[in-house]
Amino acid sequence: MDNNLISCCGLNCAECDARTATLNNDEALRAITAEKWRIQYASPNIKTEDINCTGCRMDGAKIGHHAECSIRSCASSKTCPTCGQCSQLDTCEQVGELFKFVPDAKQNLLSLN
Repeated sequence: MDNNLISCCGLNCAECDARTATLNNDEALRAITAEKWRIQYASPNIKTEDINCTGCRMDGAKIGHHAECSIRSCASSKTCPTCGQCSQLDTCEQVGELFKFVPDAKQNLLSLN
């Protein structure tokens, strides 16, 4: 596994439909992904045009709605490549919320250390 394809919060970009849609310029997959994420993440404001990401840790990354990601901003402000290097990983409410939706994300982060 390419460690750079594990996002700041632990999502596996290699398995992400947003990344696949972006790399393949697949508008249908963008629309399907936006609809799925609106439900999965209880985020009704996700739009099809928000689905534009090649991975937040990749060189030259193209990032849609992730550009405003508070988790990514927090890790960056602490100069942590990912939340896995943060001493507050186990108590962080921000990334903890994501782990409720994607429990594998925490394990992905731990596997980087």
